[in-house]
Amino acid sequence: MDEEYDVIVLGTGLKECILSGLLSVDGLKVLHMDKNNYYGGESSSLNLIQLWKRFRGEEQPPENLGASREYNVDMIPKFMMANGTLVRVLIHANVTKYLNFKAVDGSFVYNKGKIHKVPATDVEALKSPLMGLFEKRRARKFFVFVQDFNESDPKTHHGMDLSTITARQLISKYELEDHTIDFIGHALALHFSDEYLDKPALTFVKRMKLYAESLARFQSGSPYIYPMYGLGELPQAFARLSAVYGGTYMLNKPDCKVEYEDGVVVGVTSEGETAKCKKVVCDPSYLPDKAEKVGKVARAVIIMSHPIPDTHESHSAQVIIPQKQLGRKSDMYLFCCSYYHNVAPKGKYIAFVLTEAETDDPEAELKPGVDLLGPVDEIFYETYDRYKPTNDCDSDHCYISMSYDPSTHFESTVEDVLAMYNKITGKVIDLSVDLSAASAGEQ
Repeated sequence: MDEEYDVIVLGTGLKECILSGLLSVDGLKVLHMDKNNYYGGESSSLNLIQLWKRFRGEEQPPENLGASREYNVDMIPKFMMANGTLVRVLIHANVTKYLNFKAVDGSFVYNKGKIHKVPATDVEALKSPLMGLFEKRRARKFFVFVQDFNESDPKTHHGMDLSTITARQLISKYELEDHTIDFIGHALALHFSDEYLDKPALTFVKRMKLYAESLARFQSGSPYIYPMYGLGELPQAFARLSAVYGGTYMLNKPDCKVEYEDGVVVGVTSEGETAKCKKVVCDPSYLPDKAEKVGKVARAVIIMSHPIPDTHESHSAQVIIPQKQLGRKSDMYLFCCSYYHNVAPKGKYIAFVLTEAETDDPEAELKPGVDLLGPVDEIFYETYDRYKPTNDCDSDHCYISMSYDPSTHFESTVEDVLAMYNKITGKVIDLSVDLSAASAGEQ
């Protein structure tokens, strides 16, 4: 281990593995270490015995749940937008050859006490029971504007500068009702809270377009795709990529201590050996003194024997409950996957209910989401703290990722990765890739 590296990466969470792979491809000498003896860190994927050990200690799982090895329960469950940034990164890095994807069956929103399919186009808006007749016409006009909008073609801007007017101002021109704004902002543009309404409308419109483009890609009922055998495959795919380009991996390295000279990182020590480096990349757990708590996520992990009710028998689905529907400050998310994606034995479904915690009682706080699931076989509750870095990475050369938010999609996760890559290398990744290159792995 007594060598010198350009970058030492600590932790094998998804963000760290993506960066390790990309930096190795760039020709940097990378050492990747983890204090755990498994890949994935916070974003690991657990079999049934591991899941039981985490939540129930020495108890054994009941036999009627099936074989432990047939479970791949993702601790940070997120779907991928079919046209989204993570898919572009996967293609850019050429790791799609290590992965197989299937489309996700359904995308839904909770509105006025019921679960509805999310309408994403002007045609779907006209059919949706979410809106009355006159509201459908207004919504259709808005959807047409978004579909036709092209940032580089002023004719499609209708005389508006979306980089200066707010999302609220744009929406007001179409006189949409609050319930409509609710599902458009949260279930289509995938904003966590209503803060987006007072920010420039351009991001809001781009996020709506991404949803519609992703939906059109597979015509599957949702804009999302998900790897066979769960998300645990993703960190390992990037780990393989790093290894192909000369990266070195060391799992089960306890007490990784970052070493400094004059406040600048110079290496990492573990088990009495020090590896020298110019930069360190890690999650907040490795450098807690350089991060601050910014929130807490409450989640329920559920095993059940049926799909989420009212989701058209979807084997895999996302349901978003916008904050206003429950009188909350942030949205609640329902995530469901099953044997269809090889994450559970036949007939079994894995569901999650997640939200930004606003109390210290996850069971009571998550009850509105859990109640939508119907009967469950097993349920586990927990919370985890979210952190963001506070250090000046230009000064100390420590590049720390942000903790995962409670959303059930990957866009904000990848934004953090790309921002970190830019800080580490000074470069911007060209993601104008041929998306058809991913189709070989899709089913």
